[in-house]
Amino acid sequence: MPEMRFDITWPDGMAERCYSPSLVIKDHFAPGESYAVSDFLVRARTALREASARVEARYGFPCSLALGQLARLEQRAGAFAQGDAARIHVTAFIE
Repeated sequence: MPEMRFDITWPDGMAERCYSPSLVIKDHFAPGESYAVSDFLVRARTALREASARVEARYGFPCSLALGQLARLEQRAGAFAQGDAARIHVTAFIE
């Protein structure tokens, strides 16, 4: 199963490299695009849960790395929940 990384920049300017066990991230995000924090989280939940489900279908267990990545994104995004203008920028896909 092809895994990938994707780079994001948080609203405070901090960069982060994220993990997905599947290329499904490409179906939900585009490099160079910015997303409102709430929209980013909806997309990330959908993509990373789908990626984890693909691992489970293939290997018989969900991907703990994908679910852990989602938990980290949700936790970090909580700092920006109050700002409607806060956006997360997807800077690159790394395959």
